Amino acid sequence: MKKVLEEFKKNLDEIRIKNAKVTTTICPYCSVGCSILVYTKDGKVVNVEGDPESPINEGTLCPKGASLYQMANNPYRATKPLYRAPYAKEWQEVSWDWALDRIARLVKETRDATFVQKNDKGQVVNRCEGIAHVGSAALDNEECYILQKFLRALGIFWIEHQARI
Repeated sequence: MKKVLEEFKKNLDEIRIKNAKVTTTICPYCSVGCSILVYTKDGKVVNVEGDPESPINEGTLCPKGASLYQMANNPYRATKPLYRAPYAKEWQEVSWDWALDRIARLVKETRDATFVQKNDKGQVVNRCEGIAHVGSAALDNEECYILQKFLRALGIFWIEHQARI
């Protein structure tokens, strides 16, 4: 009976991924960089599994990586930005344009208000003392490079990274 159930499950999996587009990607959870095969049909994720060709994870996934299917197909997953005004109790849906404009405006206001050109000794420092950044180990080298350039261009020097914490 157990063999029959295993065979049935295998056939079900094959039916689910039949004619699906396979995309190789990297797990977003930690800095290990496990390779994942994502199967999609009509733009919807139908299956997620470890890539057996990957020298990093050889097809295995941790519980977080294995749960990516549920993350992609969760009816409770937020797909639009949510905003809660100061002192408000409720969150409200806002557009991406509104959210990104607000973030840019607040970063600019904070940078302008806390930017220091010279320290107490009169040395030129050109730094923003009102913004800090904590990075993610899920970023690859190229993303980290671009992010660092952006943060340094803003004058931010309080920069930390998850791999160091």
